[in-house]
Amino acid sequence: MLKRLLLAGAAGALMTAAAQAQTPVKIGVLNDRSGVYADISGEGSVVAARMAVEDFKAADKGLKVEIVSADHQNKPDVGASLARQWYDRDGVDAIFDVPTSSVALAISQVTREKNKAFVNSGAGTADLTGAQCSPNTVHWTYDTVALANGTGGAMVKRGGNTWFFLTADYAFGQALQRDTTAVVTKNGGKVVGSVKTPFPTADFSSFLLQAQGSGAKVIGLANAGGDTINAIKQAAEFGITEGGQAIAGLLVFSSDVHSLTPKVAQGLVLTEPFYWDLNDATRSFSDRFAKTFNGKKPTAVQAGVYGSVIHYLKAVEAMKSAKDGGQVVAKMKDLPTDDPLFGKGTIRPDGRKIHDMYLFEVKKPAESKDPWDLYKTLATIPGDEAFRPMSEGGCPLVGKS
Repeated sequence: MLKRLLLAGAAGALMTAAAQAQTPVKIGVLNDRSGVYADISGEGSVVAARMAVEDFKAADKGLKVEIVSADHQNKPDVGASLARQWYDRDGVDAIFDVPTSSVALAISQVTREKNKAFVNSGAGTADLTGAQCSPNTVHWTYDTVALANGTGGAMVKRGGNTWFFLTADYAFGQALQRDTTAVVTKNGGKVVGSVKTPFPTADFSSFLLQAQGSGAKVIGLANAGGDTINAIKQAAEFGITEGGQAIAGLLVFSSDVHSLTPKVAQGLVLTEPFYWDLNDATRSFSDRFAKTFNGKKPTAVQAGVYGSVIHYLKAVEAMKSAKDGGQVVAKMKDLPTDDPLFGKGTIRPDGRKIHDMYLFEVKKPAESKDPWDLYKTLATIPGDEAFRPMSEGGCPLVGKS
């Protein structure tokens, strides 16, 4: 009896020691859960983060991972306040996702102050790895320069050499217009006008009429999510493409096209870093994701959360701690990236994750076999061509190196 008690006690001590040896990691997924970007990120990003923890087998590797989430309402002050609360009171080690560039820039600053980690998947502004770069921030999925190089460059080469922009009036829209304008003019095109649109907005009629009246060959939509969907629907109602003008969706996600349907969006050229039907690995993940998430395929932002969480956990495992965010981010940059959705890649010293981007065209209804069969691939854009050279970004971490 005594022997059994001793053995039971020893086993209990071992289990307690094992539990104590686990490294605690608390991840916060912060995004738009109720507004124009909810379909792009929202609860789907939380699902992707959970799948990443499961696929990484975090518990088997000594990591005890907890995931929390919140809605930043697309407001920088709300996002910054939530970040401070998470870092100061709730023990969050890293924040992921964060669409809406103005919110992302605010979160990046708070994260640096608190020496935590911020891995962005949802925001577009290239300033996150440019003038406002941070040693605590990684920008994972896409940015305004890559979108401009992809869609902007392709449209000019197709003959779209005069542009008019409809630009969401906040940091993302302004950065996207700026970066696309640079690509258009570099390729011999010209911007004939632009109009700032309230963010968000439901009625684009007056703005589209201005664009139509400009005579520009291309109307560039420097917006995203619900704004892009509304603008494309209303452009179709005005018969803009039938009149000979092209619509360039400068940031379009598969969830947007699924909502629009190929009947409305057919022929739209766009740039994305991920599409569910790219290869066997993306299809396998997307099928699992859809079974968990009401039959919906993952967007590029949600895929980015999955890939970035896996890489973050690799760095935490190597560091055996998540507490010093700056050191974890430095380790993320040291380790080569490799996941099923983006393949092999790297994270540069300025925090920019490098991987291929893809130029897609929305299929015609007759070409689409089911509601999620949306794109045909026009070109693969190598990562080092898609993203801005580090020497041109103005990131003070790297200077002109």
